[in-house]
Amino acid sequence: MFFRQRTTPIGALHRAIMRWGEAERTSSRLAVQRWLDGVAYVDVQARTYADYWTKQNTQALAADGPLWVVLGDSTAQGLGASSPLHGYVGQVLNALRRTGSPWRVLNLSRSGAQTKHVLDDQLPLLDGIRPALVTCGIGSNDILATPPKRFRDHLREVIERLPSSAVVMDLTVPDRLWRVGGAVSPYVSGINQHISTTAAGRGLPVAEVSRHARPPWRGMLAPDNFHPNNLGYRRHADALLAALPSGVRS
Repeated sequence: MFFRQRTTPIGALHRAIMRWGEAERTSSRLAVQRWLDGVAYVDVQARTYADYWTKQNTQALAADGPLWVVLGDSTAQGLGASSPLHGYVGQVLNALRRTGSPWRVLNLSRSGAQTKHVLDDQLPLLDGIRPALVTCGIGSNDILATPPKRFRDHLREVIERLPSSAVVMDLTVPDRLWRVGGAVSPYVSGINQHISTTAAGRGLPVAEVSRHARPPWRGMLAPDNFHPNNLGYRRHADALLAALPSGVRS
């Protein structure tokens, strides 16, 4: 049922940089090395966290209780958090279970996934499943990798194919922390408006991660300075919990 784990873009970047050879170990080089160490750490998580969710998915399918299906990328896997259950999926699952219902989660996300992978690989896995809740957070890996028109078309198709029990998550807007952040922030804001408009056309709620996860990022990021840490994922969880239909949390 589950497909092969992909190499994360950030992991590929790590391997490419390491092949540059040994540069002079200046203070700048040491700073880069610390970042690379953080990148390598999170890249290892991509494999171990995928294994964790694969095992949890098997248990979820064999259990009883309301089912939550998660579609998305590395943030749904929880990369950057201290454990898979400290990502936003684990934090929201704990909140759902505190209502007294035996919620179970089927996490179909994959690190490095783009909108095309949700369309081709993840959505088809919903066939024959009757979830009480579906959430989809996708698009961060498309920002620099997918041409704008194709990106918007893919997002529209993803949202149109989601079941009526779905909640769509928008994207964190980059800040000046990343050099490219200032340049792409207006573009990402436009993508978020596209998500909101398309979801509204289907009557689907939107979890506004862009409103909850905002600068300053200090203390909110994993060692790779890209993925959230436990506290950063708390912001994602807050956005999703705020968007859930009232019947889900009762």
